[in-house]
Amino acid sequence: MVERWGEIRRMRIAYFLNTYPSTSQTFIRTEIRAIEAEGVEVVRFALRRSADPLVTDGDRDEQAATDYLLDGRAGLIAGFFGELARNPGGMARALSTWARLLTNAGGGLIRHGAYLLEAIRLKQRANAAGVAHLHTHFSTNSAAVALLCQRLGGPGYSFTAHGPNEFYDREKGSIGLKVAAARFVVAITHHCRATLAEPAGMAAWDKIHVVRCGVTIEDFAVRPVPADGPLVAVGRLCTEKAQELIPAAIAPLVDRFPELRVEIIGDGPSRPRVQAAIAAQGLEDRITLLGWQSHDAVRARLDNGRALLLPSFAEGLPIVLMEAFALGRPVITTWIAGHPELVTPETGWACAAGDVEGLTSAIAAAMTASKEALTAMGAEGRERVERQHDQRANARELLTLIRTVADRPN
Repeated sequence: MVERWGEIRRMRIAYFLNTYPSTSQTFIRTEIRAIEAEGVEVVRFALRRSADPLVTDGDRDEQAATDYLLDGRAGLIAGFFGELARNPGGMARALSTWARLLTNAGGGLIRHGAYLLEAIRLKQRANAAGVAHLHTHFSTNSAAVALLCQRLGGPGYSFTAHGPNEFYDREKGSIGLKVAAARFVVAITHHCRATLAEPAGMAAWDKIHVVRCGVTIEDFAVRPVPADGPLVAVGRLCTEKAQELIPAAIAPLVDRFPELRVEIIGDGPSRPRVQAAIAAQGLEDRITLLGWQSHDAVRARLDNGRALLLPSFAEGLPIVLMEAFALGRPVITTWIAGHPELVTPETGWACAAGDVEGLTSAIAAAMTASKEALTAMGAEGRERVERQHDQRANARELLTLIRTVADRPN
């Protein structure tokens, strides 16, 4: 076993992402660096750079270390014909799978044509780099490209599924096919594993493993909950995160709780509607939109807050929830997806998604909770994160999965 672990430490693996790095997906950077801390070399591939500004040195460093496949895209067509000439067998396998992806999707010839061209470039660069295994996040286009890359003769692959958007049309997304071809699949929660098993079939159950996303525990120190701290909402401003409901939820409480304040961190397409909802309730002095913040700034805001506020309609299991618990802060959220696997009455408050009155009640409960009760909830949340979401332990678990499949043919 010791000798075999030495082999995996010397192995070169690759991560392949659609967009990397991204301000809203710092968990991928954290995961990669935890794997590298185990002595494993990780090559980074991505299709494109993030359109959002990078606000941390860590993300800027990752961008500099990433090989972007769509840089110099003029050579993609030449790459296709070169691969066709040099690797006719691999191209035949890839084209057969490509046709299945296209048929399942019900169209999208140009989009799927791009997947094939990208897969050819990924295969060529991954093989040139001596990559033994390829891992990607999300079961959408990046998994399709990884699948085609494997068919071409590139490294075997695995992917981590998060949900919820990637599960909205599982048949069109060929999730069953992607699971079947993968060496293994990671689900971030038990709910996610069950959702993957439905299109993949129970025959794939043992191939799907729960490896939770995590945080670097030692980066989060626990301080007492401030008595007058605001509620802090963190996330991309979009329909799924439901920040538009926050003004209506707190409006009935402002007279009762003069100290009630909400800070919303993030930006996105819903910003004008969130601003309009704040203005409609006359809550400009109670709700502050802070835009995107650096990771350190988000942590400081959470640390100075009373609780995390996360009224989402749809989520996988957001990293910010783990970060709040790691700081010893309770959470106000909704009963969706994997949230009940971490948020219970011992660690926070939850209501049905879209239930504004229920959200108001949960916020009122958080405002009336004693400092001792808030501290106890935060302590329980911290213990759960230490037990289930320690990034170093989870990186080792992922590497163990890679070790078990490293010698298998594709």
